[in-house]
Amino acid sequence: MSDHEGLAPDRIVSLPVDPRPVPALIVSRASSPGSGVLPRWVCFLAIGMMIILGWVAAVWTATRLTADPALHAAALFVHFAALVAGLGAVLAIDFFGLLWLSGRCGFPDVIRVASGLHVLIWAGLAGLVLSGVLLQPDLSAPLTRVKIGLVLLIALNGLHIQAVQHRLRLAAAASRALLVRSMISNLLSQAGWWGAMGIGYLNSQH
Repeated sequence: MSDHEGLAPDRIVSLPVDPRPVPALIVSRASSPGSGVLPRWVCFLAIGMMIILGWVAAVWTATRLTADPALHAAALFVHFAALVAGLGAVLAIDFFGLLWLSGRCGFPDVIRVASGLHVLIWAGLAGLVLSGVLLQPDLSAPLTRVKIGLVLLIALNGLHIQAVQHRLRLAAAASRALLVRSMISNLLSQAGWWGAMGIGYLNSQH
């Protein structure tokens, strides 16, 4: 065994110091999950502007298109089919709303049914507008102007209903203000769809 075993070394060997600066560790704060995402009201506002522009474009196009009799007949069929689909979906949602008011189903059931049928309502509304472009509407007739205005009302009111239902889904308990807004929007929706159907029926008699 060595005599120096267990003893401290006589000399301490020092390593040369690196003159280069030690790079600093930069810690950046993580961005919040919602940063960079537009607020929901901005999205609804943008969609509303797109709806209005689409409505104006449809009215402008309808005054400049001329459909042959076969295309006119096909457009008329699609027009009434879209009206039945959209109005039927609205009636189904309101029916479940009445069931909730009578205590025969829960409020989450109403929201779930409404969320599922919104696609059918928007599809019916789109079919109503696109087929109406080919029907050569007489914009000089007061009833036709009212119907075109009702179509815009249905679209904007439908957007408002979706915003209200989104808040109802997030709320722990439905507030009275949200319920009142939902009821008013549903009444406007009924008036718009029934009014459009009634005017369409009257126009078909001429």
